[in-house]
Amino acid sequence: MRHRYLDSMALLQPELAGLISFTITCNLNWPEIKECLQPGEEAHNRPDLVTHVFKAKLSVLHDKIMKGRIFGEVVSLVYVIEFQKRGFPHAHFLVILAESSKLNTPEAYDRIVCAELPEKDKDPYLFNLVVKHMMHGPCGALKPDNVCMREGKCKSHYPKEFAAQTSHRNGRYPIYRSRDTGVEVQVRGQLLDTCWIVPYNPTLLAEFDCHFNVEICCDIRVVKYLYKYVYKGHDKVAFRIAPEGERQDNNEIQTFQRAR
Repeated sequence: MRHRYLDSMALLQPELAGLISFTITCNLNWPEIKECLQPGEEAHNRPDLVTHVFKAKLSVLHDKIMKGRIFGEVVSLVYVIEFQKRGFPHAHFLVILAESSKLNTPEAYDRIVCAELPEKDKDPYLFNLVVKHMMHGPCGALKPDNVCMREGKCKSHYPKEFAAQTSHRNGRYPIYRSRDTGVEVQVRGQLLDTCWIVPYNPTLLAEFDCHFNVEICCDIRVVKYLYKYVYKGHDKVAFRIAPEGERQDNNEIQTFQRAR
């Protein structure tokens, strides 16, 4: 397995400047789901319907990437579908672009990824989608007990700092342009600005109406993390049935070695 991983890294390195990662999350309010619910029925009680619609959306997305070339010419694509503990699906994608479509400059990043609020007067539909789906938090001082908080800090490093322009960072995701426009929006009881926006692609967000995080990968360490993340597998639990009152010694090492 390690040799295969190293082989994949060797194949990937020449294409590193052409790698995009994104996560798409199922929206239980999609009309394709709501229109099929019976009176009094809720989407979380219909996993068959939710997964069917989500898979259909992924097929449309796949065609947009491979045939419609929304990111450019694609060399390869890999994705994995995961399910949250509440049963809602989401998918992680890695897209490798061809030489002709590589993203080598901050200007190229800006053509794919946005981390700002669109102008409400010019595009009210996209503005509302960003506020609805792409605002992180609130967390930090605004909500210290939010689920993203670890030892008093947001694990996703929100709120971000304002940035007049997009810039490259070695070993990390780029710093995306996030200008201080003075605009604030009401999100979950707090006023938030562009520092709280999760990076997105305007075209795909407008098309799919759901949480749709898009990132540019510009360092091999980021790619290693992503490969491990998409193949980490689902949550697992080990259990054993034993007579009542009988003491059981739990040898975790032996259980792992026996794969039982």
